[in-house]
Amino acid sequence: MISRLVVVPHPPLLVPELVSGGVRDTEPVRSACLAAARDLASHSPDWVAVGVDASGPRVVEGVTGTFRGFGVDVRVSLSAQPPSAQPPSDQPPTNQPPTKQPPPGQSSDVADDLPLPALIAAWLREHAGARSVRVHLIPPDLPTTDCLALGEHLAGSAALLILGDGSHRHGELAVGRPDDRAEPFDDDVRKALATADTTALRGLDPALAAELGATGRAAWQVAAGVPGPWRCARSTFLAPFGVGYHVAVWEA
Repeated sequence: MISRLVVVPHPPLLVPELVSGGVRDTEPVRSACLAAARDLASHSPDWVAVGVDASGPRVVEGVTGTFRGFGVDVRVSLSAQPPSAQPPSDQPPTNQPPTKQPPPGQSSDVADDLPLPALIAAWLREHAGARSVRVHLIPPDLPTTDCLALGEHLAGSAALLILGDGSHRHGELAVGRPDDRAEPFDDDVRKALATADTTALRGLDPALAAELGATGRAAWQVAAGVPGPWRCARSTFLAPFGVGYHVAVWEA
């Protein structure tokens, strides 16, 4: 059973090399995410992660990726071990197989197209000192019932990392145009995460989340499907750049 669950955002700004002169401005978000990731690593060295990407549903594990597409060739790996040495884990409920690995003894190439949630999961793994992270990528429009089913399916894992951003329509710095609905939407998410209220997370409206650019909706609803009960050890919400960033640590 999962006994520790961590929620973090996955913006590129977490990686200092990608923000150069903006390191100080991005430090609060980075520090909150690293603290949560280290908490997860202290609980288990092997993680299961869920992130949202249009390429899903699929699973990636054991590969090395790069942030080159975001401006700097910062390389990160989903595992500190070669693929042949990774511990076994359950397959996800999807018809697509995990990303293929090279034969034992051969080095893997750097994946230029590793999705951002997987890159951030790998970056957090390295900086938190965890051994491996297996990333389940789900499409942003995954229905709530399917999200909940995946959460229940993943219940046998020890530690779960949930990656997802809130609305990107906060205030004058909003991506696109500001939307007055962004603040109450993310406030509802904040309250749900702070109280480990899985019922409230289940009730998030996928259509509204899509309109507000809150791609984390599907991942949060996966968390809502993981059997509890849960308590929130700590949580925080930041929106310094027009995007809502949620961080929370849940304990069983």
